[in-house]
This record gives sequence, C-alpha cells and structure tokens, in this order.
Amino acid sequence: MERTQTQMYAPERQQEILRLAREGGRVDVLSLAEEFQVTAETVRRDLKALGRAGLVRRVHGGAIPAGRLDFEPDLAERDAVAADEKQRIARAALAELPGGDNGGTHGSVILDAGTTAARLAAEIPLEAELTVVTHGLPVAARLADHPGLTLHLVGGRIRHRTRAAVDDWALRAYREINADVLFLATNGFSADGGLTTPDLAEAAVKRALIRAARRVVLLADSAKFGQQHFARFGELSDVDLLITDTGLSPDDALAIERAGTEVVRA
Repeated sequence: MERTQTQMYAPERQQEILRLAREGGRVDVLSLAEEFQVTAETVRRDLKALGRAGLVRRVHGGAIPAGRLDFEPDLAERDAVAADEKQRIARAALAELPGGDNGGTHGSVILDAGTTAARLAAEIPLEAELTVVTHGLPVAARLADHPGLTLHLVGGRIRHRTRAAVDDWALRAYREINADVLFLATNGFSADGGLTTPDLAEAAVKRALIRAARRVVLLADSAKFGQQHFARFGELSDVDLLITDTGLSPDDALAIERAGTEVVRA
C-alpha cells in the first residue's frame, strides 16, 4: 500500500523537499509544513539535515538549493521579509542623518537601493533639509514631494528585480560625488564573507557608493548575517556603523565591533 505524505519517512520527505527546492528555486517552511502535514519544527529539522549534507542553503523562512548563489527574490517578496525588523532599523537610522535624529540640516546623503533604505526614505521628516542622492526608483519616489530636499536621481539601466540603476552611467555619476553619509544595503554580510549581493552590476554600483561617502552606515536585518551571495562588493571593515535588529546575537555583535564596526541592534 502506498504511504501518504504524512506517513513519509524523514529521508523520503527530505528528498521531496530537495526536488521542490530545485524545481522552484526556493522552499519555505510554512508551505512545506502544510504540504507534508507535519509541524514547522519538523520541516526545519529536514532543512537542517539537507543543509548539513550540502544540498540546500538556509535563508530566512526557508531554503534554496545549494549553488544558487544567484538567487534573488523580487522587490515585493524582499519587502515582506522581516518587515518589523526593517522598520525598526529604518527608524534607528534617522539618528545618523546629518544634523540629528529627526531629519538633517544641509548635509548630503546617499541612499542605496533596497527595501530597508526605502523604509528609511519614508521616515525622513518633511521638514528635513538635505541633499539626497539615490539610484533606487522606490527611494526617489518616496522623497520626491519633500520640499526641503534637493533630490538627485542617478540614471542608468534599471534592473527589474530591484528597480535600481546600474552600469556605466550610474558608476560615472557616483565618481563625481562626495557625500557625508551613505546608507548601504546588502543581501548578505559576515566577517569572513564580507558584503555580498547576487548581481555583478549591482555590486559594482555598491563599491562606487562606498567610495563616494565619508561615513558608511549599513542597514541589514539579522537574517542576512552569515549569508554569502555571488558578487562580493566590500568588507565589513568598510562599514563604520551596522544597524541591524536584535536577532543578531550579542556575541556576534561583539565580534563585529571588535573588528572595528560599531553595531546598533534596533
């Protein structure tokens, strides 16, 4: 008699999870729990076993097939992940604007493309007086009506997944800029792996951003800690301040600070 999904042995279930991950590019814990009629904790054990075998790589809420370092969820999916944490990070980042914690006065900032950077843009008070440079369309859209801002939108080829301008035009523009603060985004960060993102063109722009600012503030939720993607664009030592959430353990935060980067856990 054929066994049901509920009666599957763990190795059989794990093999099916691996097949789904390879076919779809990603699996998530809750959907798998429903699919196999098991608990989320059981699925997490399955993913941990597959991860130890080198067959999948854990990401926030699920896993992707090993080797898929180019995997990049779309903008809407990324914005929905760790939404509360990103909002706290964005609010904490206000204190790093030139001129104080409620909006700066006459300073210059670069806002990287990214969902947390877009949340920061939405938090900037209408009365703030700043020069803002960005190559992210969602960031620019949230700031376009601010009367006190001088907003510069950097052009280039627009990547569909991130709505960010890349390639030579964007790189040339950032070579001409010397900003007070950069609010940087990343897909992954770690002491050993540095700062990484799936796309080489995005990585090139991010390297240019780091060179274009006197102070670098990295906005990254804790789920990105330890993740490594295809394109490496910097080191944690390039970052003056990391603003993350309390999901980053105190021990990991201390290790990062000992390497020279200040950490705020919002």
